[in-house]
Amino acid sequence: MSRLEVEFMRLRNSIPEVWKFNNDGREFQVGEAMQKRRLSAKYPVVLVPGVISTSLESWSTAPEFRPFFREKVWGGFSMLSQVTFNKERWISAMMLDPVTGLDPVDAKVRAAEGIDAASSLIQGYWIWSKIVENLAVVNYDTNNLYLAPYDWRLSYYNLEERDGYFSRLKTTIEGLRVRQKRKVVVAAHSMGCSVSARRSFLSFQSELNFKWVESPDHGNGGSDWVENYIEGYISIAGTHLAKAMAAFLSGEMKDTVQMNPAGSYVLERFFSRKERQTLFRSWAGSASMWMKGGNDIWGNATHAPDDDCDATHSHGELIAFRETAAFLDDQSARNMTVAEASDWILKHTPASFQKMLETNYSYGIERNEDQLRRNNADHRKWSNPLEVSLPYAPSMKIYCVYGHGKDTERSYWYARGEYEQNESYPNSEHAECEEPDSQGCINRRPPLDLPLSHISWIDAAYTNETTWPKVRNGVKFGEGDGTVSLLSLGAMCVEGWKRKRWNPAGIKVTTVELPHRPNPMIPRGGANTSDHVDILGSTGLNEIILKVATGIGDEIQDSFVSNIREYSRKIKWD
Repeated sequence: MSRLEVEFMRLRNSIPEVWKFNNDGREFQVGEAMQKRRLSAKYPVVLVPGVISTSLESWSTAPEFRPFFREKVWGGFSMLSQVTFNKERWISAMMLDPVTGLDPVDAKVRAAEGIDAASSLIQGYWIWSKIVENLAVVNYDTNNLYLAPYDWRLSYYNLEERDGYFSRLKTTIEGLRVRQKRKVVVAAHSMGCSVSARRSFLSFQSELNFKWVESPDHGNGGSDWVENYIEGYISIAGTHLAKAMAAFLSGEMKDTVQMNPAGSYVLERFFSRKERQTLFRSWAGSASMWMKGGNDIWGNATHAPDDDCDATHSHGELIAFRETAAFLDDQSARNMTVAEASDWILKHTPASFQKMLETNYSYGIERNEDQLRRNNADHRKWSNPLEVSLPYAPSMKIYCVYGHGKDTERSYWYARGEYEQNESYPNSEHAECEEPDSQGCINRRPPLDLPLSHISWIDAAYTNETTWPKVRNGVKFGEGDGTVSLLSLGAMCVEGWKRKRWNPAGIKVTTVELPHRPNPMIPRGGANTSDHVDILGSTGLNEIILKVATGIGDEIQDSFVSNIREYSRKIKWD
């Protein structure tokens, strides 16, 4: 057996849901049920994938990259082959320039095109294909159904600058509106909710970016563009208030917002924590999921909105350290809230990463309505629903659909290790040039008198399932869909967007929570799963999408299985 075959077998065996079981007998069933009601395609539909869902292809013609020209470097079996036999070259292709956020020298990677770009990540591991199957039964095809793939590594600003993503998407939606003589329904998953719908086109947090399209300096669609072109927006497991932060500090996979088994296996099996850390920091797109709103949303040192009444430790302390002898001797170690953890993590990242965050994103909360209107002109605000308002589109409907009932990472116990040279120090003003050339400094070296910093990582040695919240391998678990916490999924939907300052047109927002009730005998949970990714194949979600698309969205009503309304009322909105 070849080395590649050995690795593929190891990959398959490491994942409970065996990928080869792509079909479980439910194919087309939701569509057939709608067809029996004599329902058919009414509104054109645009699908926006989440982070890492879109396959990426190499387009570089440099000699070192020619062996995999037009092959997938993310997604597909070829990805596994490349990281097995050519890891360094794969890293060179997938990394972005840390300063420009664009392609490094000689490397060129672009998003795959068409519906197949995000139907499956790897053979048998479906993503959007179940939804496409059911839409096809009610007369959707490539004339009225469009999947909008994108290079999820890029910041939203660079997505437009390099690829013209929002310009092309705007033109596509306008074309569908003209040809089909109907407004368009947008369905976005996870980070795709930032890219499209609310803020940037809706704002780009669906990742459609409605704010971009309304901007006179960018989309030139005018303030009524969303009202004229968008019938409804379906946020599927949307990372509205985000989640990812720890990955940028320690390079650990436990905080990558949508890492399915294929992706996590490849990155954790073949790459060191340091290599993963470097990759994450170059992917500016993932930084859009930094936690938003600070302590007002996520809690303080004593309590958080989603703490259980019997909690022995508050989620408000996002990062905590056990009181070991090493902890007591380390004066720099202390438990931290979201706001404190944000500052702490940034201090341990290079200046290039800090500058990227500063120039592309904003993570605060804005309550002044005049300032919210001014923020419409600041592209850094568009991916944060707390700093911009929804578009003025009174006839548009928003549907927030997400899962609940699966243990979800909410906060962390961290450990401190030995000292190492901090990666941010070479960017300091006193750094010395190590390898100068005619164009300037290639490598910078910190002066010898700069202090070293502690290595930090999630304390995987700590497990205690008798406490509340329970702790497993250093992760404190809360409520959510297995990947995104409940506050991020639902707080804006049930409370934030009910307030005029963030929803000036009074757009109707309907929230549907789908309980996680997987069938252990069916790969990936079957019809009633609500796992962050597997929800795309659930009967409940497919029914909602088809109802909106076929014109009976009014049948969808609020449905709750969690305490999200109670938690959201505890947030400091005012």
